[in-house]
Amino acid sequence: MCPSRRPDFTRVEAAIDEWAHRRLATGRRPLHSAGAVQQPCARKSTTAHALTEFTVFVLKQAWACLFGAAMLAALVLTHFFYPAEAGMSRSDALVLIAIGIQVVMVIGRLETGRELWVIILFHVVGTGMELFKTSVGSWSYGGDGLLFIGSVPLYTGFMYAAVGSYLVRVFKLFHLRFTNYPPIWLTALIAVAIYVNFFTHHYLPDIRWLLVAAVLVIWGRCVMHFRNHRDQPYRRMPVLVSFIGVAFFIWIAENIGTYTGSWIYPHQNDGWELVSISKLVAWFLLMIISVVLVTLVYRPQPSTSNTGTRT
Repeated sequence: MCPSRRPDFTRVEAAIDEWAHRRLATGRRPLHSAGAVQQPCARKSTTAHALTEFTVFVLKQAWACLFGAAMLAALVLTHFFYPAEAGMSRSDALVLIAIGIQVVMVIGRLETGRELWVIILFHVVGTGMELFKTSVGSWSYGGDGLLFIGSVPLYTGFMYAAVGSYLVRVFKLFHLRFTNYPPIWLTALIAVAIYVNFFTHHYLPDIRWLLVAAVLVIWGRCVMHFRNHRDQPYRRMPVLVSFIGVAFFIWIAENIGTYTGSWIYPHQNDGWELVSISKLVAWFLLMIISVVLVTLVYRPQPSTSNTGTRT
């Protein structure tokens, strides 16, 4: 009997899950006795099974990135194709596009109510940081428009929300479980300290490296267990590796955003340059804030077994 679908899956997620279940159930690797020579048909089955697993992984990652990918596409397309003579500024158009994406995802039930709350939370936290950072000249937004708070266009909050959307989807799509996850109260204290330091380091000594060290100590023993599909065994990865990986991809997205002129850093005033690799530290710390915010909605579940393949 086919297992019932998870109630927190959207329609598309349930469709991917069912497709993977059918494909992986019919393409299981045949069992062999110890020392038996694997036949060509068995090797073919194993390869097909691995390709199906990889396809499911890519589909789930792509789906988790849906909101962020749509926002990034909007930045790129409006940069190259938005007409200069349009009656509405590009910044205002991006706000309306972001709202439109959100409305379509909610009405189309491509997003759960839980995810919507996470997006709103990230929007508020991100906009607060943007207002301060632009006021002290850390970066700036060009253009004009009506849909601004101070010098910050309202679409910027959606870019932070895209990170939250990705994380909360990954939590459920890959059935995340953890061993040695630190206490929530302790992670919340670190997240608050990181958020405060983003503001205070302009006036007080910057303690980001102390905060990085604290993160390495607190999450250093934590292992993330994930599985591609409900029928597959869990695999393992040090959670710090996932933090660094996501921070790196956000840095790539940031380079695309600055290339399109959606915002610029002071060193890019005379022409676009690559965003400094040192920004990875800031994004790494921002990842901690992001993860803690998500765990307030999706509490980290302990692993029921230490078995699994280490990646």
